[in-house]
Amino acid sequence: MKFVTPDLCDAYPELVKAVEPGFANYGGVDSFGGEIVTVKCFEDNSKVKELVDEPGEGRVMVVDAGGSFRCAMLGDMLAEKAVNSGWAGIIMYGCVRDVDVLAELELGVQALGSHPMKSLKKGIGEVGGDVTFGGVTFKQGEYVYADNNGIITSPEPLEMPAE
Repeated sequence: MKFVTPDLCDAYPELVKAVEPGFANYGGVDSFGGEIVTVKCFEDNSKVKELVDEPGEGRVMVVDAGGSFRCAMLGDMLAEKAVNSGWAGIIMYGCVRDVDVLAELELGVQALGSHPMKSLKKGIGEVGGDVTFGGVTFKQGEYVYADNNGIITSPEPLEMPAE
């Protein structure tokens, strides 16, 4: 389903919160949304690697990578696994790489930027807790929607208003 965040904001002003600007689309799907799965990790994408192998079931992985610009936390191989596992998208508060390949995948990907260096893999990070960035707290089990206009959250699923 195509989501238009301004329309969702207009239809559900009492529910939605908008994330501060700064993210860009890198995936082949530029409009995506779903139930939130949170990850908190810094310059170590081990937990992201574990999650992309789990059934995504149309959910969106929201990764608090500390806003780091020193390495990429998602590349083509993990993104391809996410597609194969049924994830709708990944929102990365950090960087991604292999952006030409990401743009060809059926996956929504938003991030702060791109970086050619890979991250560490020490198994450090946590899945499932609240993460806060961009002026919004993302809670596991709530919902997130993203498009070229921005990113919004909602405590409940939203439907696009009728035209």
